[in-house]
Amino acid sequence: MAASSSYAEDVDVEVITVTGIRGGLERAMDLKRESDGIVDAISAEDIGKFPDTNLAESLQRITGVSIDRSGGEGSRVTVRGFGAANNLITLNGRQLPNTTGDRTFDFANVASESVTGVKVYKTSDASITSGGIGATIDLSTLKPLDHPGTKATLGGKAIDDKSTQNGSVTPELSGLFSQTFADDTIGIAISGSYQERESGMQQFLADQGYRASDASNGGWGGVPAGAEGGTNRPTSGIYSNPQQPRYVFEERQRERINGQLTFQYRPVDNFTATVDYTTFRNKVEEQHTDASVWFNYAGDRSESVWSDGPNAVPLIYSEIYDINSPADLADTSLTVGAWGNEQITDSIGLNLKWELSDDLTLELDHHSSVAEMKATDPRHGTRNNIQLPSYTRTRTGLDLTGDLPGIATGDIENFNPQTMRLSGSWFANDQYTSEIDQTQVKGKYFLNEDTNIDFGVSLNNVNNHYRHTQVQRPDWGGVGEAGDFADVNWTEDTILDKFDASAGNFAGTATQADYDLFNRIFYADFDEIVNAAEFADPIANVDGLYGDCKAAAGAAAGPNGEGQFCASTNWNEGTNRFTEEETTAAYFQVNYLGDLGDMPFSVHFGLRYEQTDVFSQASAPGYSRVEWTEDTSTSVTGVTGIETLSQSADYDVFLPNLNFNLNVTDDVVMRAATSKTISRASYNDLLGGTSINTGGSLSGYSGNSGNPGLEPLESINYDFSTEWYYAEGSYASVGYFRKDVSNWIRTGTKESNIFNLSNPLSGDKFNAAVAALGPNASNLQIRNYIFENYADDPNVQPNFDAAGELDGGTIVGDPATDDAVVFNLNVPVNGDQEHTIDGFEFNVQHLFGESGFGGIANYTMVNSDLKYDNSSLNDTEALVGLSDTANLVLFYDNYGLQARVAYNWRDAFLNERRVNGDLTAPIYTDEYYQIDFNVSYDIPQVEGLTVFVEGINITEEYVKEFGRTNQLVYKLTQTGARYGVGVRYTF
Repeated sequence: MAASSSYAEDVDVEVITVTGIRGGLERAMDLKRESDGIVDAISAEDIGKFPDTNLAESLQRITGVSIDRSGGEGSRVTVRGFGAANNLITLNGRQLPNTTGDRTFDFANVASESVTGVKVYKTSDASITSGGIGATIDLSTLKPLDHPGTKATLGGKAIDDKSTQNGSVTPELSGLFSQTFADDTIGIAISGSYQERESGMQQFLADQGYRASDASNGGWGGVPAGAEGGTNRPTSGIYSNPQQPRYVFEERQRERINGQLTFQYRPVDNFTATVDYTTFRNKVEEQHTDASVWFNYAGDRSESVWSDGPNAVPLIYSEIYDINSPADLADTSLTVGAWGNEQITDSIGLNLKWELSDDLTLELDHHSSVAEMKATDPRHGTRNNIQLPSYTRTRTGLDLTGDLPGIATGDIENFNPQTMRLSGSWFANDQYTSEIDQTQVKGKYFLNEDTNIDFGVSLNNVNNHYRHTQVQRPDWGGVGEAGDFADVNWTEDTILDKFDASAGNFAGTATQADYDLFNRIFYADFDEIVNAAEFADPIANVDGLYGDCKAAAGAAAGPNGEGQFCASTNWNEGTNRFTEEETTAAYFQVNYLGDLGDMPFSVHFGLRYEQTDVFSQASAPGYSRVEWTEDTSTSVTGVTGIETLSQSADYDVFLPNLNFNLNVTDDVVMRAATSKTISRASYNDLLGGTSINTGGSLSGYSGNSGNPGLEPLESINYDFSTEWYYAEGSYASVGYFRKDVSNWIRTGTKESNIFNLSNPLSGDKFNAAVAALGPNASNLQIRNYIFENYADDPNVQPNFDAAGELDGGTIVGDPATDDAVVFNLNVPVNGDQEHTIDGFEFNVQHLFGESGFGGIANYTMVNSDLKYDNSSLNDTEALVGLSDTANLVLFYDNYGLQARVAYNWRDAFLNERRVNGDLTAPIYTDEYYQIDFNVSYDIPQVEGLTVFVEGINITEEYVKEFGRTNQLVYKLTQTGARYGVGVRYTF
């Protein structure tokens, strides 16, 4: 009996075996023409001929697909404006675990050589696992019985990454072998890849953000009104002040191993059994050094210069301090760190496919998969930070008028290892584990030649376990003496010449010559710095948890000799969060073929039902006190124990879909589809319990709380497309899509007196200091007043230097005289409004006869009424990742020579909605383009041998992130170009 087409069948997706650029495009066009819906795909052969490090780099060539990059490499994908969290990634139709805490998938973990095909489902199908509003992206791997005989390929590549300052050329190796036996009834395939990569990054970073406030704010976090606040000081609207700008330099070393083993057995023609094992391993080591300044919102700020409103930007922000003694000097900090993590994914699967008769086929598929992320070095943890301040700064400035924000200090020559001392430090250790057990039973039954039914049930169980510890010394006010790190083997270097962009230089300010552009930085071995830090800290002082290591002999230590400059694996004393999500599903879909006059058509109607149960358990530390140890910030400290909370919730959904395809003429195909799809909340949002940020300030205290009762986003989708196949290998298409989305997840805020702490920034002593000094007194002046007038108070602990001069100290919150700390907790909640996202997709593919030349051009235009309100000081509902995209590819394929140049462009888009008191802000990624190339040549003397050269980001574009206006730069990242030369041999 003839089979009608369906998404569930392999014949209906664009998985193409490509032997050349032109041939691959022609086959892709034919399969697109014959498909039942809007499904795009690429085969491994096509991917192998792109200059792509991973699959994300190749997927961005597809209409409507754009990517986010990390370290200059494709990491996550956005489809039709929906970010990575709203797209579902599967492997052979199976949901993959991850270690990110959300539902995104990092394509940097997967080598393209390990995958034979990628399919992007843009319209819905009842048989496909739910979870992708933007798209469902399925990665396919090799099945040996689909390729009878012996197949093998070997490849090698040398990579030169221009972003690293210390690295060298690194290797990539890949191989695949497939063999069938016993008259092609038994097959085995093995594939693997190994990659080393050394890369680096140069970055301007304002990670603390900009404190935004109404123009009426002339106090802390703002500037005085009038000329004292600078030229063109805003009088209305919002204005923003920087907090801690820094120049960051990182070096990374990555080792990636991918592999798969597949065994198939087909004892009879109508039954096939498949067992497969897949592994991804990704190990990354990082070394971090940054130089930064911290704005105190004090001193003379009259040389600041402001842009016009309504969102005023400090074109130049300046603080000039009144220096009467060394105690008045501010700190310029060097921050160092070294850490690593290893991500491991293992999956084993079983598939049984049985064609019981000509009319009925059944399929059972099960897989058990686990993903884990842990530290490569338990001593260093998964991230750490040691701060070395030099109290030598007489002024501070930030100039945002250049392409690179310019940071300035006064007396920069005094910033050196001889003046550095030890400040606070922390060693964080994260461990993620995600386990998935998924069972699917599918069937297809043919009623007649024109009608068949797809049906099935599935059970999917997902467990996520996140554990976190942090060994923190809250000595942010500084300990030890200047020069404690002078004997470390330092290497001095410059900063500004490492960036292609030019920095602002404070031109036009009255004292321009006194602004020393921050242009010196110091590097040293991290373990040598740790050794010096152990002896620089006279007293062991941690927030309740010491590290696993032992302190060096003679150094400050815990009660049992524990160290404080290493990470801990004492998971029971840290954050411990667990979620379990179990989804039961059933579906059916009717597929019908017919004729409308002389125009053939197909229609597909399906319905999927899903029931989901969520269980969450969270444990986190409690705290006993707040210490004011630094002018502008406090520390929540004194761990009292662990508190545990369990919660559960459930929901169910019906997901219908209808697809219609009409062959208007032999050359024109029209398609229409409507469906309902969902996208589930991230696992981090579902976690119960509350965690607080241990740093506070005059702007308040904050924390986060999960919500296991979150419901998924729901979208009603409409798709229309027309395709015109006007010549051999050439076509043009235009499509329109609309998504009406409800249940948007936004961040709500609730106030909490959790832990019943006292706030040293609000109480009798603080108020007395303000009354005596005036409302414009700086934090330093207020602290000194309290130290001098309340020295007998046990909660006031001043420090004195060798000369007996006041040198900072600690002020502890006093329950008797201070107000309670109020935490503003961010809680994810479902919104009650519906928003529409719609857009057009345009695509043209043209081959210039038999010349070998051709090209592809596509453009995706996305619109939405869901845009961030930049004029609001509060978080607003907005879609992260929404942007227009375009691609232009030119190629030549003839006489064994293949050459391709690809241009990719993405418009500016919102990448983060940051919610944190007066640091709440939208953060956008600026528009970005990248040019890549690939040239290969088939050696005629050796059949199957190809040599190639490739380049990625050859114009060395950088990525810029900004806030409410384009000049408010949060991040500018430069990663450089990457080149490769290699060889492939296929036999």
